Amino acid sequence: MTIRIDPERNEMSLLKQAGSWRGRNVIEIGCGDGRLTLRIARLGAGLIDALDPNADLIRTARKNLPAGLGKRVQYKVGSAEKLNHPSNSFDIAVFSWVL
Repeated sequence: MTIRIDPERNEMSLLKQAGSWRGRNVIEIGCGDGRLTLRIARLGAGLIDALDPNADLIRTARKNLPAGLGKRVQYKVGSAEKLNHPSNSFDIAVFSWVL
């Protein structure tokens, strides 16, 4: 059985309504396999730092990253409790589907 997540594209609609993504630096905490990360990139986000504590999911996300996004998207093993970024590094923080 194939699982289709958000076939109505409600996520994209809500992300678009949230504001302008074009050229914005984004941190995504709890990116999982990178599904939402790729949607954020398609909205024109500048640089995206996507982290998840699960190394297997990060490996999957890296494997599925289109070559054209390699300079804009970085997947890292990490957690919200230990962010190693200077203050004001990001314009937008995404924390979705994590709990």
